[in-house]
Amino acid sequence: MKVKVLYFASLRDNSQIAEETIDTQAATIGDLFAELNEKYSFAIDKEHLRAAQNENYVPFHSPLAESDTIVFIPPVAGG
Repeated sequence: MKVKVLYFASLRDNSQIAEETIDTQAATIGDLFAELNEKYSFAIDKEHLRAAQNENYVPFHSPLAESDTIVFIPPVAGG
C-alpha cells in the first residue's frame, strides 16, 4: 500500500527530506517506523515519539490503510 510520511525536526534531519510517499507492506504504524528507521537510522527511539495518522494522534499498534498520512512527532524544546 502507499502511504505519505511527513518528517519534522530531527527526523527530517536524518531523512534529509520533508515528506515522501512510500510503498510499504507494514501492517501497523510501529512496523512502518521500524522500516523507516532501518532506511534512515533515526537518532531517536520510538519511545520518544508520538504518531499521528491522518491528523489524529494514535498508538503505534494502529493499523495502516492505503493513502494514510503518517507523522512521527519528536519532542520539541523552546521557549
